[in-house]
Amino acid sequence: MKIVRKIVRIDEEKCNGCGLCIPSCPEGALQIIDGKARLVSETYCDGLGACLGECPQGAITIEERVAEEFNEETVKTRLEGKEEEPMKAASSKPIPTLGSTSSMLTQWPIQLHLVNPKAPYFQDANLLVVADCVPFAYGNFHQDFLKEKALVVGCPKLDDVKFYEEKLAEIFRQSKIKSITVVNMEVPCCNGLNYIVKKAVESSGKNIPVKQVIIGIKGERKQ
Repeated sequence: MKIVRKIVRIDEEKCNGCGLCIPSCPEGALQIIDGKARLVSETYCDGLGACLGECPQGAITIEERVAEEFNEETVKTRLEGKEEEPMKAASSKPIPTLGSTSSMLTQWPIQLHLVNPKAPYFQDANLLVVADCVPFAYGNFHQDFLKEKALVVGCPKLDDVKFYEEKLAEIFRQSKIKSITVVNMEVPCCNGLNYIVKKAVESSGKNIPVKQVIIGIKGERKQ
């Protein structure tokens, strides 16, 4: 049923797709689609504007117009949706390669969408959270970052940021993570990964040290 009510409006010309607004929406109404923040469904937006203060571009406002009613039950059902079935973990030994160096990867899967929060390789681990462009840009990724760490990868611009935050928080709750290293590219949208991790630590109720490393688009280590 459509009624006149307050609802989020996104100015696509101002939006740069950084994704910082997405973790602030508890209903999961926003998502990065085709490089822009978009309202997934009018029924998911309560119109309260929790996302307003998170947009560095000022692209989000609240307007009053005819829209579908906010449906709390629909939101609850969506947020409680089942996660993808995780793949079986691989051996804890480094996986050899045919190149001149060996891979430091000690687990499988690595995509944040697929990992099991209760996987044994997360227990008492130093966790590496990486934007998926990083290993392509930084040539010495395995030796400098991956050695003796559990790994999850994802893209804060193209994927469901709210899901990332909830999945990471569950990993932190289920496992005794010793430390977290976030490695992301220098582009604005990628910096959202560090924000997501910090929000997840806060949500988990744990006290885990978080370190951020930034990689330049030419492959140099910026921070």
